[in-house]
Amino acid sequence: MKTYTYRIIIEPDERNTFHAYVPALPGCHTWGKTIQEARKNAKDAIGAYVRVLVADGEKIPEDKGVEIIEMISFPSPMKRKSLSYV
Repeated sequence: MKTYTYRIIIEPDERNTFHAYVPALPGCHTWGKTIQEARKNAKDAIGAYVRVLVADGEKIPEDKGVEIIEMISFPSPMKRKSLSYV
């Protein structure tokens, strides 16, 4: 049995729920009321997606992506001094 690893991206959405998707599996999207629920639903969606591929005799994609998170810092905008004209 081969094991596959997939990245799941979870983001808050406009309905105050969480959208989850799997970049390596086009169209594999789901959601949940919490991050944990979105993650569980994504895992279920991955399983269903892969089962359909196997049933259809299709190749199972591998996730070759890399996640890199960058943090940047920059100074806060300076407060503008009020100019008074006499």
